[in-house]
Amino acid sequence: MLKKRRTQTLIILFLIGGLITLIAAFLFGFNRSKEKPAPVPLSKVQTIFSDTEKIGEPFGIAEKNGEIFVSDGEAGKIWRVSNFQSFAVLTDKLNTPSGIAFDKNGDLIVADSGAHTIKRVNATNGEIIIIAGIENQKGFADGEAQTALFNAPVGVTVLGDKIFVADTYNDKIRVVENGKVSTIAGSEQGFADADNGLLAKFDTPCGLAIWDNKLLVSDLQNKRLRVVEADGKTWTLAGRDEENSTDGFLYEASFVAPVAVAVDNFGVIYVADGNSIRVVGRGLFPSVETITNTKRGFADGNLRQSRFNHPSGLAVNEDGNLFIADAENQVIRVLMGAEIGREITKEEFKKFNFTPEEFRQLQTPRWTYNPPEGKREIAGTLGEIRGEIKDGDSPVWFHNGLDIVGGYGETARFVRTEKVLRPAAVENFDTSRELIRMPTLGYIHIRLGRDKDNKSFGDERFQFTVDGKGEQNGLRIPRGAKFEAGESIGTLNSMNHVHLIAGRSAAEMNALDALIFPNISDAIAPKIEKVLLLDENWKPITETKDKDSHIKLNGKTRIVVRAYDRMDGNSERRKLGVYRIGYQVLREDKTPLEDINWTISFDRLPDAEAVKFVYAAGSKSGATGETIFDYIASNRVDGDSFQEDFFDAGQLENGNYVLRVFAADFFGNQTTQDVEIKVER
Repeated sequence: MLKKRRTQTLIILFLIGGLITLIAAFLFGFNRSKEKPAPVPLSKVQTIFSDTEKIGEPFGIAEKNGEIFVSDGEAGKIWRVSNFQSFAVLTDKLNTPSGIAFDKNGDLIVADSGAHTIKRVNATNGEIIIIAGIENQKGFADGEAQTALFNAPVGVTVLGDKIFVADTYNDKIRVVENGKVSTIAGSEQGFADADNGLLAKFDTPCGLAIWDNKLLVSDLQNKRLRVVEADGKTWTLAGRDEENSTDGFLYEASFVAPVAVAVDNFGVIYVADGNSIRVVGRGLFPSVETITNTKRGFADGNLRQSRFNHPSGLAVNEDGNLFIADAENQVIRVLMGAEIGREITKEEFKKFNFTPEEFRQLQTPRWTYNPPEGKREIAGTLGEIRGEIKDGDSPVWFHNGLDIVGGYGETARFVRTEKVLRPAAVENFDTSRELIRMPTLGYIHIRLGRDKDNKSFGDERFQFTVDGKGEQNGLRIPRGAKFEAGESIGTLNSMNHVHLIAGRSAAEMNALDALIFPNISDAIAPKIEKVLLLDENWKPITETKDKDSHIKLNGKTRIVVRAYDRMDGNSERRKLGVYRIGYQVLREDKTPLEDINWTISFDRLPDAEAVKFVYAAGSKSGATGETIFDYIASNRVDGDSFQEDFFDAGQLENGNYVLRVFAADFFGNQTTQDVEIKVER
């Protein structure tokens, strides 16, 4: 009986899901013109860039008559790109421009998040007019456009005389028309669909687009694609309360962080979601489909293998090509069927990233606490393993920053002047991993904007939400909020250190190289605990315990080095990861047969998939417990690439040799251990 009921329930759910899909298909039918040909199939990704100009943070994007306009939130600019290659600044007099759209006269409507205003920028001469809101005054107020108030609006779109605004941190959808501002949907932060738009709820709405005279909203922190009709009625098109990139029918698909949305001439919807591009409505039945890789990074070429890094703006031209503001890669990308831009290699793309030397020039030296010159203990370095490798499925990852020790409840401080650019820059509120991600730096393990007793600092840039009992249950720091070096971030939580990330997302660098910490020193060389040689199948040949005997090798060999580092001021128990690992072959008299082969380097963070190419089974590290770093010295891993490799003794002549293993720290201290080998083939 129970089994029968379950079967009936599944049938009912299937029928409901099918009905929803058919209804949505019916809706999509209105958007597909039967007189138009099918959309141009998008087949590959290329990049539009300049050899001489660099966009700080391409966020919003719009295209008209072959020209591309891009907002630069970091620099406060609007860029014009002509012929897909000629870059020029239209204006540099904005605060933190975000979403942009053309009005019916061909001028740009700009959501200036940092100034809390909606502005019109003349697309020819760059003249700026505030059309709604009061410069640098946040709040919420409808009414006359000159006195209306917004809270860091991010998204805009235009339909006729109406300018629609995603008033992001007021969680409302507003409209500017005939010199007045009104709210058409949204009440308090949360999630709710409603026939009455003023009862609907959003959570950090960002992107807007017109879809069959309806308004599409990318509801960022609700992880949904919402629809607002002309009368304010609000409903959910796709997505659910799950943070994932699940494809499928509208009722079963999920999103990670939908920040931008665009619609082509055929009613097909494109969504910038997390690090990927998703499509809604390409098939016979409307569904959500991921058409790019979901992992962050940069890769042109094949559409399915292409990589993005927090894309934030989308625009479709008349030919069906999709232009993308790839915010944290700092370039414009295009998904296309025709040749626009060009495919660039990873080597070419590297020039868009800071070098450590350039990065160091962006700030004055200081630590993450006061006094700024006060030296602190380092508790963790870039590239250390986190978790434990027990088998091939073990969840492990690279430590992506520098751990700087402080006391519980101590005030942590910004080390560089920056403004918030991510619409959702705060993550993991009220957990040990609470963090804020700034454009070039990240700060983790901090009670943001509050003291050790969880009381707010009273800084209005930290916008807390509260539950029915008045208890804090969330935090947002709006896009455009600026912090000076030395200002308070918050206080240390139970982790008792700041985890400091140096570098932009997907381009993290070693903070010891990229930042200057006053009075830092290290005269302690790394320690090699043992060296293990193994065959291709990971069978141990022998450990290096008997220094008087030669280990016989005749082919491909894996070299595993157990090593760790310490720095001045570290406790005896502290084990840090090393900076470089390598090896060298010497003749029997210990004269070099070859140069040092530095195989593993942590100058920059390697790809996440490289963890098990660096560390052998048994490696482990974390906040508590034993620390073991077993480096696979025969593999090759750095910030650019990773690959399995071997020390091939078969390439040597028969005879006795010395295999010298190296472990080095960032400050130039290094340790070696020799292994005597005999090659016999």
